[in-house]
Amino acid sequence: MFEGQMVFPQLLAFLPRRILDNCVRRYHGNKRVRALSCRDQFLAMMFAQLTARESLRDIEICLTAVQSKLFHAGFRGPIKRSTLADANRLRDWRIWQDLGLALIDRARQLYAADPLPSELQTAAYALDATVLNLSLTLFPWAPSQRDKAAIKLHTLLDLQGNIPCFLRISGTRTRDCAMLDEVPVEAGSLYVMDRDYNDYGRLHRLHQAGAFFLVRAKSNLTYRRQRSQTVDRTTGLRSDQIILLKDRRTFRKYPDRLRRITFFNAETRRRFVFIGNQFLLSAADLVELYWRRWDIELFFKWVKQHLRIKHFVGNTPNAVRTQIWIAVSTYVLVAILRRELRIERTMSEILQILSVTIFEKTPIKTVLNEIQFQSQVRQNHKQLSLFDL
Repeated sequence: MFEGQMVFPQLLAFLPRRILDNCVRRYHGNKRVRALSCRDQFLAMMFAQLTARESLRDIEICLTAVQSKLFHAGFRGPIKRSTLADANRLRDWRIWQDLGLALIDRARQLYAADPLPSELQTAAYALDATVLNLSLTLFPWAPSQRDKAAIKLHTLLDLQGNIPCFLRISGTRTRDCAMLDEVPVEAGSLYVMDRDYNDYGRLHRLHQAGAFFLVRAKSNLTYRRQRSQTVDRTTGLRSDQIILLKDRRTFRKYPDRLRRITFFNAETRRRFVFIGNQFLLSAADLVELYWRRWDIELFFKWVKQHLRIKHFVGNTPNAVRTQIWIAVSTYVLVAILRRELRIERTMSEILQILSVTIFEKTPIKTVLNEIQFQSQVRQNHKQLSLFDL
């Protein structure tokens, strides 16, 4: 019988205590704290993420039911919903942002060897946003439409490992392309975006910073073709052109040449037009990278289904940001565990297993590795069969 730690503290072992302590100390998170430390706040919110708890009362009742196990799971005191609500409302959310960013740096190092086109020397990112609908009565600070409230979660996803490396929360009235002013730009990296990010002035600033981009073109694009390159039409490619923008206003915003690629998807019978400033990769590789942009849509879907951000346990902006960043930290911590232990299961499977085993005393690798159950044939039955089969 395994006599070691429970699964929950084994998962927390992948989070160095020093990183958490530095984040707490930076923003004086434990100043004048008597009942609930920042570590216990993080553990309680992480427990809520892993076990799909959707309210403060839900968290309190479930943790009280296993109170005899809490000390060995890492908690240093009881969790009360009023104290947890005050912590989420008052403690600086940047503690959890810095913690999430530190974990993201670690995860990106682990997933840096994941395959991308060999001609691309640096990273590739997908940039997109998703809307989280809220109640206008409970969240009056986030008006969206006349009788609704909502916020936008802008995310930059590293396509090597699908790790979110940049997140911003804004109102729904903020244009998606405005995030190009805040996204950290890495020279030589490729940024893959949808049509909403087609702002020529901001794209030219990316170009001047030494970064590459690939974005869907608008339907009213006017251009002058400089030359065309041959393409293999059996792959769905229809054209690969070097162009200059023709409209006077757009040419003033982006005076350099662009690459225009046309692709026809035979399955959906849809035609796609892309523009970008990457001239070294083949057209087929660029189209393939654009399809990988859909990983961010799957990431949003996964997060909404498995992490508790559709139901917020606090109504203030600080509480919402706290919950989102702890949710992201939980996702990245599981991703680190998955790579460190070389687990072949998907993230969704790992999270489902953890949700029912976090208080069990079992080696975490044994819990997560796929076990093949074999039916055992009993021989020399001493007990007679009740039914004839």
